[in-house]
Amino acid sequence: MTFHSMWAELLPVGRSSASGGYRRYAWTGADADCRAWFKEQAEARGLTYEVDRNGNQWAWLGDPAAGDAVVTGSHLDSVPDGGAFDGPLGVVSSFAALDELRDRGARFAKPLAITNFGDEEGARFGLACVGSRLTAGQLTVEQAHRLTDGEGVTLPRAMEAAGYDPEAIGPDPERLARIGAFVELHVEQGRALDLSGDRVGIASAIWPHGRWRFDFRGEANHAGTTRLVDRRDPMLSYAETVLAARREAELAGAVATFGKISVEPNGVNAIPSLVRGWLDSRAADQETLDTVVTGVEKAAREYAAAHGVDLDVARESFTPVVEFDHALRDELARILGQDTELTVPVLGTGAGHDAGILSGSIPTAMLFVRNPTGVSHSPAEFAAEDDCLAGVTALADVLEGLACR
Repeated sequence: MTFHSMWAELLPVGRSSASGGYRRYAWTGADADCRAWFKEQAEARGLTYEVDRNGNQWAWLGDPAAGDAVVTGSHLDSVPDGGAFDGPLGVVSSFAALDELRDRGARFAKPLAITNFGDEEGARFGLACVGSRLTAGQLTVEQAHRLTDGEGVTLPRAMEAAGYDPEAIGPDPERLARIGAFVELHVEQGRALDLSGDRVGIASAIWPHGRWRFDFRGEANHAGTTRLVDRRDPMLSYAETVLAARREAELAGAVATFGKISVEPNGVNAIPSLVRGWLDSRAADQETLDTVVTGVEKAAREYAAAHGVDLDVARESFTPVVEFDHALRDELARILGQDTELTVPVLGTGAGHDAGILSGSIPTAMLFVRNPTGVSHSPAEFAAEDDCLAGVTALADVLEGLACR
């Protein structure tokens, strides 16, 4: 199958007719359809298909037990109303790159695998990269079993309903020990390549980033009969904190976003009793990130005190700065530049990835494909097919350099 035909097959899966965006959440029907597509692609190529203890999918060429395997892939799930390219581009490109290598007559000296990591976006249970975190031992079984979606469904119940065994999840060091290198291709989530005029780039590092939950607790009351001076309105404190996050991020040269909110009792004519907001913040280094988050929390507590509102702040997830393996990164640059003598741009990123989670256990690297809009996590996310095909060729070159004679 060609890149174009694979892309066309996957494109309608989990797409909302209302928004045009994708709702491929972990352990749902759309997720099952994506998984079925992955299995079909593996079997159509005669690859050995398996699902590991954490629900991640694998398609193997060669003996998985031989060791020093070269692995590529990404994820197929999405954020709410996300774009088509974030994750799926890496998986589709992996199969297309293998096809290109076979057309070249490549002879593999090492096992090669393509993977689809489960629940990378964290859209359903609020924690990103669940599949790779479990595999790498960065998420304990107890923590995973406590994850709950907005409907009160726990991760174990969701996995069981989808036909998987939640009692089997946990660290998988034996699997990781068989991997010599992991290379993830991803659409760029920014415009650096568009501005430089390059189709493909190499990742240098992932910024430290995390998610913090701010619970503003006030007093529910009638919107029409309660005097302004008598109100304990948590929405005011929340709104002022959103603006404070923007100011702190601008001052520090970082980013901070309140992108999710929950309100109780959530009535038009009722003053809220609880406003719960989630802060996502990222920066180029740990010190800067700490400065931003500390500043936002300090401002939030001052606003809450001024309005007679109680405030609780909890860090729900955190990933420190990830420096991708320098030797592997340099090898990718050498492979991609050896015939053209071109310098492949090296980019930092503020987005988290499975490659970042795995970097603490195995050598990892990333390739980025140009995104002319710079938009991601939105239906407007885009990459031209010519750029996608350039990414496929780049990935094929890298896999040939790493895995072939």
